[in-house]
Amino acid sequence: MTTKYLKAKNSITNDLVASLVVFLVALPLCLGIAIASGVPPALGLVTGMVGGIIVGVISGSPLQVSGPAAGLAVIVWELIQEHGIEMLGPIILLAGLIQLLAGVFKFGQLFRALSPAVIYGMLSGIGVMLIGSQFHVMLDEKPHSHGVENLISIPTSIYNLVFIHKGSHLMAGFVGVMTIITLLLWDKFKPTRLKLVPGALVGVLVATGISTLMKLPIQHVNVPESLAATIQLPTLESLINLFHGPKFLDAVVIAFIASAESLLSAAAVDRLHHGPRTDFDRELAAQGFGNMICGALGAMPMTGVIARSSVNVEAMAQTRLSTILHGVWLLALVAAAPSVLKLVPTSSLAAILLVTGYKLIKVENIRKLQQYGRIPVFIYFATLGGILATDLLIGVIIGFVLSTIKLIYKVSQLYIRIDSNQINRRVDVYLEGVATFIRLPKLAKALEGIAPGKEIYIHLEMLSYIDHSCLDFFSTWEKQQQKMGSNVIVQKDKLVERYRRPFTQKNSEETSS
Repeated sequence: MTTKYLKAKNSITNDLVASLVVFLVALPLCLGIAIASGVPPALGLVTGMVGGIIVGVISGSPLQVSGPAAGLAVIVWELIQEHGIEMLGPIILLAGLIQLLAGVFKFGQLFRALSPAVIYGMLSGIGVMLIGSQFHVMLDEKPHSHGVENLISIPTSIYNLVFIHKGSHLMAGFVGVMTIITLLLWDKFKPTRLKLVPGALVGVLVATGISTLMKLPIQHVNVPESLAATIQLPTLESLINLFHGPKFLDAVVIAFIASAESLLSAAAVDRLHHGPRTDFDRELAAQGFGNMICGALGAMPMTGVIARSSVNVEAMAQTRLSTILHGVWLLALVAAAPSVLKLVPTSSLAAILLVTGYKLIKVENIRKLQQYGRIPVFIYFATLGGILATDLLIGVIIGFVLSTIKLIYKVSQLYIRIDSNQINRRVDVYLEGVATFIRLPKLAKALEGIAPGKEIYIHLEMLSYIDHSCLDFFSTWEKQQQKMGSNVIVQKDKLVERYRRPFTQKNSEETSS
């Protein structure tokens, strides 16, 4: 009994400490991602609370931390620009319902089958778009509605900052740069005793201190005294509008991206600890339920987030209690001291997201893909380019289609080798791979090139599959060769045995039973 009590006590202590660390990491990210998405910062905190308190209780990955994710910021921004913020809640509500149903019907494992080239390309595309948009926010400027415009206009913003604007924009840029410098220096040289203190928080604290002491005339976080003032419940009219094509498609996109990011994050978290493994279907359903609540409150969408989750594991969390408590601390801060958040400069939060966007573009991912040839690298850049040139959905679809074409090409490969012996007029034809209608023209060309009057041996034992189109062609070709004086012997015993073995085994099992 004493041993169990001590273990329970240690577990609660570890979870309590871990929850505080995750809270300190989540706080600036919740605010910054909300601002990057074009919604009031308080809505980012609401999503963090729901991700901790509600999803934390029912999730299929106990140590995963859910909340607003940088990967969805770009989508939410475009959604608001196109449909207005009043449609954000209903679309997130529908996206959550799609996720919930996908989890209930056991589709969770399917998201793990996505090509790494598409996933890496998607993350890099999101990272580039974040850098483009948050650079302007860091200067207290309004970002453009399209990612390419944000990137192209960066040199102009720098020129205007130095030679034209100066003033508040220059001060905001200074605060942002100081945030980045502090974050990078802290992550590299932080004391061992303070290794769990996140660099993002230290950067925000330094930026807040500079802004407060110097009384800089720059933009700060606008948090209402009451969260109820920011919550916007869906109206009947907005729910009816969901059946309009573009809005429904936006919900599908958010559901897809949020699910992929959450389940990939959960898989990564499983590799960081030795505790219970993730139930992917339950995790997907939990994410859907959480997004339905966020949608009902008019808040931001959520995903499982690897950055916060890895911090949770590193801080020695033992159970889901740490995830739940981090949501409680977010709620307590907003309820008890909302005025503290109003001291935080917007430019410092944008600077943190700018660094986050840079981290999403990992060069090592390209090196990993190079190990598997040029095609995965091509798919990576095609996905990235599609996202930048059009939007996130089109870019991912481009990558998915290219991956499917590559798969079809690989599984339909047929290798043909023809050995001729002029002395005994014997020809051996070796087939390896998959013989389907896709490769029938290649097969026909090879066989019809054999001169008549030969002893032809067709070796099929190395085929992994042959369809009825090729079998029918063999039958017709064999008759034609016999009329031209050739003798055709088809070596297919091993192939037939391979096909018949499962059925023979099944019949013997049925007979014995």
